[in-house]
Amino acid sequence: MIFYVGLHQPSDAARVARPCMVSVNRLRGRRSDFAVGRWLLDSGAFTEVAIHGGYRDGPEVYARQAARWAGCGALDAAVSQDYMCEPFVLARTGLSVAAHQALTIARYDALRLLVPPSIYLMPVLQGYLPEQYAAHAAAYGARLRPGMWTGAGSVCKRNGRPGDMAAVLRAIKAARPDLRLHAFGAKLTALHSADVRELLHSADSMAWSYSARKQGRDANDWREAAAFASRIDGWRPARSPMEDLWSN
Repeated sequence: MIFYVGLHQPSDAARVARPCMVSVNRLRGRRSDFAVGRWLLDSGAFTEVAIHGGYRDGPEVYARQAARWAGCGALDAAVSQDYMCEPFVLARTGLSVAAHQALTIARYDALRLLVPPSIYLMPVLQGYLPEQYAAHAAAYGARLRPGMWTGAGSVCKRNGRPGDMAAVLRAIKAARPDLRLHAFGAKLTALHSADVRELLHSADSMAWSYSARKQGRDANDWREAAAFASRIDGWRPARSPMEDLWSN
């Protein structure tokens, strides 16, 4: 599993010196390039949808940002602009899961026409129940080409229940076993689960920042991010209950 550590400041990417994720919201007012290796461009979906109830700008704005920053380091992907489906987000927009899924596909379609073909635009599957993710994969249809690197959205609030996250990932894999899945906002409990890690191609997290703040340390210190990423890199996935069953 490839791990991308989330960063508050683009300038910290060179210090952390490992795959990272940077939000477009941190780049909007920036003029100069920044030093970075492998990285993902986050669409800022949580801020836009959960806080503002939708995207304040049209897809052409994000497409321009992706094109602008693609020359920095090795941009692995720009994440498409999805609509999360957690209950509190639906309460903010007043829409249904099905409506958010349709909006997610519509946004992906619009961005595919605007983002340069040299930039990989990562599609995102949305839902809340496992079967809703499988249905969303079916709704994408031929857009999801064989083996595509695809995000699994709305899973970050399930980090304390790795079995729930694994159920979502398994439902997607049952429908599309070829897809290489990415988990957004994964935390330690989920990433330490073999059931979760073995279903993922990649994941990102800024859990280091929350942990540092909770423990009275600097939540913006890049050294906290580097230490967190090193801890995950050094893990062997915890044994799953099924492994224990078969070993007895």
